[in-house]
Amino acid sequence: MTYALAVHGGAGTILKSRMTPELETAYHAGLARALEAGEAVLKQGGAALDAVTEAVCALEDEPLFNAARGAVFTAEGKQEMDAAIMDGANRRAGAVAGLFGPRNPIRAARAIMERTEHVMLIGDNALRIARDAGLPFEEAPYFFTQARWDALQETLQMRAKGAENDDPARRHGTVGAVACDTHGHVAAATSTGGMTAKAPGRVGDTPCIGAGSFADDASCAVSGTGHGEIFTRWTAAAEISARMRHLGETVEQAADFVVMNDLAPNDGSGGVIAVDAAGRIAMPFNCEGMYRGSVGSDLPLSTLIYR
Repeated sequence: MTYALAVHGGAGTILKSRMTPELETAYHAGLARALEAGEAVLKQGGAALDAVTEAVCALEDEPLFNAARGAVFTAEGKQEMDAAIMDGANRRAGAVAGLFGPRNPIRAARAIMERTEHVMLIGDNALRIARDAGLPFEEAPYFFTQARWDALQETLQMRAKGAENDDPARRHGTVGAVACDTHGHVAAATSTGGMTAKAPGRVGDTPCIGAGSFADDASCAVSGTGHGEIFTRWTAAAEISARMRHLGETVEQAADFVVMNDLAPNDGSGGVIAVDAAGRIAMPFNCEGMYRGSVGSDLPLSTLIYR
């Protein structure tokens, strides 16, 4: 059996006209570190679930990406984080929403999956589960980045003038990983800070199983990034799986159709990464770019931003 891993650091991305060589190098390096962290698990015959956990933790630790340490701010200047993880072997899943405190929200989501009978928890009890699991917590300065704060101020100033920030990167910030291990199991993990200047309490597609995150050995594992409300309303991740199971489409055919034909015409800009139980990877997107990368037992490590 082979293994395969794909990661993403959000769609929409920085417009090519604004990207500097130094920043581009930093993004590629961050994606590569995530791939290396996940592949280290898979190379040893480890589980896809562990691989996606490690890969997403690496992305959460990187301030360049909108998750955990690089999370954006709500309209009230707070940070509220969502995350989900799913095991394709048995469809077990865990998710958190509106969370602040755990250094790695994806580990909090996994704690929900492994320590409770529920799929999603929010608020104080989600934090209690994370503490009981011994997960590290951080204070506000750890999660603060000047670039995210400046983006909030810019958006609020535009709103005060009756305008809205139409930069696609504002609402596409998410990180994720999907993997197939040498045992033929798949898993998905997704984490996000949400949309810049989002309403307090807003929950996007990331922690909603079947919307921004999904995994089933019978079809594929999916992690999405884009306009979360549309991904949720069109149940994007589950639809990719359904097309594979009911229409016999390949992972590439199913992912392409949903991204280009379901999401794109309905203001659902963004993209997905997906992998099936044979290790075949798809990474379609319908916007200017998507921070993404892949690696496998017969696939060299590769990171990409634009088309």
